[in-house]
Amino acid sequence: MATGFMTFPRAALAAHSSALALALALLPGAAAAADVALAGLLPGKALVVIDGGRPRVLAIGVKTAEGVKLVAVEDNAAVFEVEGRSLRLVMGQHSLSTGGGNGQASVTLTADGRGQFIAQGNVNGAPMRFLVDTGASAVSLSAADATRAGIDYQSKGQPARMATANGIARAWRVPGVSVRLGDIAFYDVEVVVSESSMPFALLGMSFLNRVEMKRDGDAMTLTKRY
Repeated sequence: MATGFMTFPRAALAAHSSALALALALLPGAAAAADVALAGLLPGKALVVIDGGRPRVLAIGVKTAEGVKLVAVEDNAAVFEVEGRSLRLVMGQHSLSTGGGNGQASVTLTADGRGQFIAQGNVNGAPMRFLVDTGASAVSLSAADATRAGIDYQSKGQPARMATANGIARAWRVPGVSVRLGDIAFYDVEVVVSESSMPFALLGMSFLNRVEMKRDGDAMTLTKRY
């Protein structure tokens, strides 16, 4: 079976997993929505900051005046309901998900201190931390992340090779995978699964080619094109 060769930037693969910063902001013309940040966790409760206000403790089942309801508390995350949408935040994450004013699904990300865009999404419904990487030819996962997402890459994938910071690693190209970032979801994305461990999944061009990308300072807006 034919093999392929891909190269990903060393900086992307060496990113430290603690450098997490996600912010989703309203676009002009969009309906107002609460801006939520998860500051801490307690048994059955979450410490949240809403619309930049003072931290407050929110119990499961309670809905605030801003329309934010705590649905569940996990080991290192909390699930909220905001304007009828489910929103899962990990500790320290700041997030607001909304469609664009023209009805197109849209997400705005804020760069971290290193200028990287790191976002919480999912693959086949499994939570995944993505590093936006325009230098990656495809969405790229470690074998562990792929297994967690239920991807049978060894039997369904096409063998390939990947250049990493530690040299050449075996990899597999797998088509037809569901990838979601905020309101933007595609259900037929090609992903590349690597044997090497990775601090993040890479949100590469097999996803990014299908969105319009606009950057304004530390903010990057992705809008679904098709």
